[in-house]
Amino acid sequence: MRPSSIKLFLCGDVMTGRGIDQILPYPCHPRLHEEYMASAEGYVRLAEDAHGDIPRSAPFPYIWGAALPEFERAKPDLRIINLETSITRSESYFPKGINYRMSPENAGCLTSAGVDCCALANNHVLDWGRAGLLETLETLGRLNIKTAGAGRRLAEAWAPAVFEIPGKGRVLVFSCACVSSGAPMSWAATDDAGVALLPDLSEASVSLLVREMSRAIQSDDVIVLSVHHGPNWGYEVRDEDRYFAHRLIDAAPISVLHCHSSHHPKGIEVYRDRLILHGCGDFLND
Repeated sequence: MRPSSIKLFLCGDVMTGRGIDQILPYPCHPRLHEEYMASAEGYVRLAEDAHGDIPRSAPFPYIWGAALPEFERAKPDLRIINLETSITRSESYFPKGINYRMSPENAGCLTSAGVDCCALANNHVLDWGRAGLLETLETLGRLNIKTAGAGRRLAEAWAPAVFEIPGKGRVLVFSCACVSSGAPMSWAATDDAGVALLPDLSEASVSLLVREMSRAIQSDDVIVLSVHHGPNWGYEVRDEDRYFAHRLIDAAPISVLHCHSSHHPKGIEVYRDRLILHGCGDFLND
């Protein structure tokens, strides 16, 4: 029996690139490859037009605003985010219209918020190619931030981040993405670096996920499954989404199903006493 509860912080998209990277001390080159904005500085100007002056070379904690005192108040055992940004100075951008990156020198902004785990299976972690993903993994490893959902090989991409919470038990964080989020199938991990990627929300995808998760799960583990799927816009939780979530909980001992991709919060559901967050929205964006 687990002696006491485990408190988790979970959020949706954390995008620390583009305009946010520009206001930190060591930004990447601001050049963008978007149709409607040529420089990341443009996003800083838009924010300033709406909210007033924003400091440059801002200290790392600045970007988290009111979240930091809330973390201190709540004292979660783990802080888990969906990091929707490549940490790299790579210039090998993937031609997809929007590409997010922050410099490795600015990655200390994650440790300033006490981030323990980054779910990386999403539609932006390979925005700057496999070289960008490898630099992301290297940087997070150097900062002692665990990752799930992406790796140098297939097995690493599907492997969970494992945490031992003293006196409470073990937490496993799995992460995967679906092509419906905008992640192309060419990003799937193979013998080369990539993400844990599903083609759809079918029964075959459920079986694949359960099979991969079962390799690591032990009895009494707390299991968090972080899934990046669906479009950015629209509040609807489709029947297909609910069926996928229910089938996963029926087939695996998932404690929390942590879904994201929508840029706004979506419905919350409890199924068989398990929490389903159907869409966690944006936590940090420019």
